[in-house]
Amino acid sequence: MQRRCVDHDYTGRMTYMLTMTIEGRRPLLGQVVGRIDAPANSEDAPRTELSTLGQRVHDEWWGIPRYYPQVEVLALQIMPDHLHGILFVREKMEVDLSRIIRGFKTGCNRHYRELFPNLVPSPSVPSTPSPSVPSEPSPSVPSVVTESRQTSKMPHKNSPHGLLFAHGFNDKLLLREGQLRRWLDYLHDNPRRLLIKRMHPDLFRVHEGVTVGEWHCSAVGNMALLTAPTRLQVRISRSISPELLATEKERFLSAARAGAVLVSPSISPGEKLIMRAAFDERLPVIALSSNGIAPMQKPSGERFYACAEARLLILSPFPHTNNRTVITREACNTLNALAWEICRQ
Repeated sequence: MQRRCVDHDYTGRMTYMLTMTIEGRRPLLGQVVGRIDAPANSEDAPRTELSTLGQRVHDEWWGIPRYYPQVEVLALQIMPDHLHGILFVREKMEVDLSRIIRGFKTGCNRHYRELFPNLVPSPSVPSTPSPSVPSEPSPSVPSVVTESRQTSKMPHKNSPHGLLFAHGFNDKLLLREGQLRRWLDYLHDNPRRLLIKRMHPDLFRVHEGVTVGEWHCSAVGNMALLTAPTRLQVRISRSISPELLATEKERFLSAARAGAVLVSPSISPGEKLIMRAAFDERLPVIALSSNGIAPMQKPSGERFYACAEARLLILSPFPHTNNRTVITREACNTLNALAWEICRQ
């Protein structure tokens, strides 16, 4: 997913988490090794053993500040077919973030062509460098030659080996307290998460066109929850009294402890309270979402581990969007109707 903040100034001071994928999702950067149950700081902890190309990509990333001193590299996690990195732009720049990433990618492309000459088509553009850039940039410093200039006539999206990285990148902006710590934890935990996904591929595959009544949904998680013998819709009025809410909470949790699957979009405060309590008790739930699920998307945070334990299914009847939206009354009615349909089948 290539996400941009429409009104954001990408030349200004900001911290970003960036994600880039290898074109064709080829595992060229290394392999993940280790044990899922190993302590985080042990020798057997999950980690990526970098290939030669992966090490050069690593060096290019950490070399960015040598060419752009306004940028500080905070973190990098290289995976076999993608990478996550965190950059801090300390002060206003003359170029924007996209220019920096294009330079990084250009440096990586150079290493890719050197290490895999048989996979890379020969460019049909002149080899004479632009007079505006060094003719022989240092291997550890990202080049400022733009991708469009150096590779515009090379195979791109439809030719799998034209570039090392797929076109574009995903960025997230640091906007809230505690967000950076969550990013760092996410990057550190990526190898462990990949090993878990490999152990349970069906629980992390996005299913498209899941038919429930009149709806065609996308879903990820334990699909078997849809056919559990007992499914209960959690629908709680906003005007419910505290006493009745406590009674309803215990009723639903008791049923879930006995094997029922709780189903809800968690719209009202009471629904959120009950579904949160069930989740915390590691009880099976179907969470309905007002946003769709992208084809390569996987649950994040604690939802990831709930999927790995087969106690969560995320289901949505809506198309996916990267934009944050406020749920509408119509969407609430749709999700409540979907929950009812799931539970009546």
